[in-house]
Amino acid sequence: MAKKNIDHCSFCGRSANDVNVLITGIDGFICDTCAEQAHEIILENLEQQRKASGKFGFEGKELPTPLEIKEFLDQYVIGQDDAKRYLSVAVYNHYKRLTQSPSKEDIEIEKSNIMIVGPTGTGKTLLARTIARYLHVPFTIVDATVLTEAGYVGEDIESLLTRLLQVADYDVAAAEKGIVFIDEIDKIARKGDNPSITRDVSGEGVQQGLLKLLEGSVVNVPPQGGRKHPDQKMIPVNTKNILFICGGAFEGIEKRIAQRLNTRVVGYAAAKNTAEVDRNNLMQYVSPQDLKSFGMIPEIIGRLPILTYLNPLDRDALRRILTEPKNSIIKQYQKLFEMDGVALSFDDAALDYIVDKAVEFKLGARGLRSIAECIMMDAMYEVPSQKITELHITKEYAETKLSRSNLGRLQAL
Repeated sequence: MAKKNIDHCSFCGRSANDVNVLITGIDGFICDTCAEQAHEIILENLEQQRKASGKFGFEGKELPTPLEIKEFLDQYVIGQDDAKRYLSVAVYNHYKRLTQSPSKEDIEIEKSNIMIVGPTGTGKTLLARTIARYLHVPFTIVDATVLTEAGYVGEDIESLLTRLLQVADYDVAAAEKGIVFIDEIDKIARKGDNPSITRDVSGEGVQQGLLKLLEGSVVNVPPQGGRKHPDQKMIPVNTKNILFICGGAFEGIEKRIAQRLNTRVVGYAAAKNTAEVDRNNLMQYVSPQDLKSFGMIPEIIGRLPILTYLNPLDRDALRRILTEPKNSIIKQYQKLFEMDGVALSFDDAALDYIVDKAVEFKLGARGLRSIAECIMMDAMYEVPSQKITELHITKEYAETKLSRSNLGRLQAL
């Protein structure tokens, strides 16, 4: 009896009986193991080519201009034109300096970290996240409230860079050209304007620790985060080219601004030379002097040279936020219902009602989502089990659902 021919892998030579899958080609075969190894080799080769090319996020594309960056921000963030302009120029100059070639004049352009001051819910975090998404660079958001001085309970300053490394998949070269957004920076302000004679481990101590990161230095970062110990392997990271964006609400800083402008937040008395001051938006007059009186040390203020502000959201801005951005709240609900084959629509009166309640409750942009969730909860619970193709939300429906929710009881407060 003739022996049956058995196909073999053209790469490793193993027969079809020794492998899980043998893929047939025109003039040869490849087994599943060799295919996986070939895939890994290709990925490794592409990564080496990317690192050798020096591209750090634009993947060969030209660096977008400040105008193009602002136009992209306009698609996701409503209003805040002044902050968008400051951010666009700062980010453009920062990444432009990374692409500069050594010049004969030996002029080294220093980076410009950014401080954003504004009420909560006005879009500080959204602005930073949107810019990072547009530029395709490693980006992380860290909360300053959990940071403490080295040796105390809490997180060390270096944990900021640990999260950036994790986002960059531990590609140090990519992480060293990333963006770190430090939120709630106002929570590490020292307790008084005078230097503390005792330990301020979560305030002034953290500010002192941040100085070397903001200015630019080589920092040994624990790869898995947590406390550092002598036997732990460290990853050196140079923060010279990392852009730091700090944001904070700085609750109560308006009173300090008003004192500097020789005016008052409440009351009828005011100096004649302050007649043109907009008392409804004192945040626009913020200066480094106000940050110092709030409790930020002068050294850290100097390392955040770009200071910008966010305007409080009025009714018109909230109405636009509800429907206009690419990922607006209403569009998100419409997408959710579309997945169930239901076309969702809203009356203009219903949208105005949601905005009015957000203004009444003083919840800001985040409050729009809370109110919309209360109104849509019953529909999201019942519609997937019903055979309907359309759902229209009226003002009467919104009023009924909100009045039955716990959020609706805020009216009595």
